Amino acid sequence: MRFKASPVSGGTRRVSAAVAAAGLSSFALLYAPQPVLPQLATAYRLDPGSASLAIGAATGALAVAVLPLAWLAGVVGRRRVILWSVVVSAVLGLALPLAPSFPALLVMRGVQGVAIAGFAGVAAAYLADRLGTGRLAGAVGVMIAGNSVGGMLGRLGAGFAAEPLGWEGALVAVAGVASVCAAFTALTLPRDTTAAAAEAPAEAPAADAPTHGASAGSTPAGGASAHGASAGGASAARARWGGAGLVVPVLVGGLGMGAFVALYNAAGFRLAAPPFSLAPAAASLVFLSYAMGTASSAAAGRLAGRLGRTPALVTALAVTVTGSALTAHPSLPVVAAGFAVLTAGFFAAHAIANAWATAEAPPAARGRAAGVYTLSYYLGSGAGGTAGAVVYGHAGWTWLIVMTSAWLALAALTVVLTHRRAQGPAPAATASRASVESGASGASGASGASGASKRFGAFGVKAPAVENRRGRARIT
Repeated sequence: MRFKASPVSGGTRRVSAAVAAAGLSSFALLYAPQPVLPQLATAYRLDPGSASLAIGAATGALAVAVLPLAWLAGVVGRRRVILWSVVVSAVLGLALPLAPSFPALLVMRGVQGVAIAGFAGVAAAYLADRLGTGRLAGAVGVMIAGNSVGGMLGRLGAGFAAEPLGWEGALVAVAGVASVCAAFTALTLPRDTTAAAAEAPAEAPAADAPTHGASAGSTPAGGASAHGASAGGASAARARWGGAGLVVPVLVGGLGMGAFVALYNAAGFRLAAPPFSLAPAAASLVFLSYAMGTASSAAAGRLAGRLGRTPALVTALAVTVTGSALTAHPSLPVVAAGFAVLTAGFFAAHAIANAWATAEAPPAARGRAAGVYTLSYYLGSGAGGTAGAVVYGHAGWTWLIVMTSAWLALAALTVVLTHRRAQGPAPAATASRASVESGASGASGASGASGASKRFGAFGVKAPAVENRRGRARIT
């Protein structure tokens, strides 16, 4: 069953712009306190680890809330959840400087994280409802660009405003821009359509379910029935949650994001201290490295197509470790280059792992798989970011590099070992799957399936039929 583009009113451009504005607002607010953590530490007499809870409280709350809010959106409507998300998070951003104490500020940041989870957990599904898969890839790309730009501008804006306005004025300035974006989203985001008809094909096993079952249980002539009976429970679990293959990308997302946020949480403290002694505005320029992440995440699909999913992911993690090692150098230009390299490596690894999580799951479980990946990603951000700041405060930058490199090495080792373990039965399974999919391709037309195979093969997932016409030139 095909999931066709919806001819609803509003248009791709309007929907994409509204969701991009919501993403810019959400992620500017989520990370705005990061460049002013040293000022928060001074104001409330905190060590770096305690000050970093201003980030960890929000990202941890986001992680816990994203799945429940995704479920709630299915009941009350995705547009309504997105609107409440951007409005409540912007209002809380304006109120943060009024917090009477640091514990009160953490409570407000936690509530703000829950509000932001409404956008993070719902936006992609809303786009799928409105646009269908034919126009979804471009719209999601615009959304991710909005998220990335929002995170970068929120950090840069707060950093530049901190010196003349103090940390309170810096957060208000970012919240003011976020409020404008939230108002734009509220005015332009099209209303929900009747999503049931459009959503059913995306969530139901439909045509792809027999393919997964056949590839798992096919044997020549004789023993298929016994094998199928023994695999029934595993097939049911895989259909619901995506199977054991989800573990690797989820682990990579959590460990990678933990290392990444740990380094950036401590960066402000290190750059403000001797030998650099930078002002907040100058120190915040390190966040321009996010532009490298935007470029590398866009190139990650081509890298995976050229090298294969496992080598590409391990390479991206190795680049991240290399960049983090460069930041230990006493020269400021080398430190800046190190942040650019580690940011490029991390965002490439994140893009590959995120696609892997979706690809490993059958169609009926892809929404849940994406939610589990998001949960791990932001739990890693909250826990890893706080742990990194604690290590930096007590042991210094070098030991922070050692700890985060160990996390990244563990992620890479898990990827390699899982790949090697999968090599044993791979030839037979691959041959079986190839025979099934070649039959399906013969029935539906070989040329379209060939183009889709090039696009999705790097991530190990069969392309939806509707993508065969539109996606070929973008990925190959």
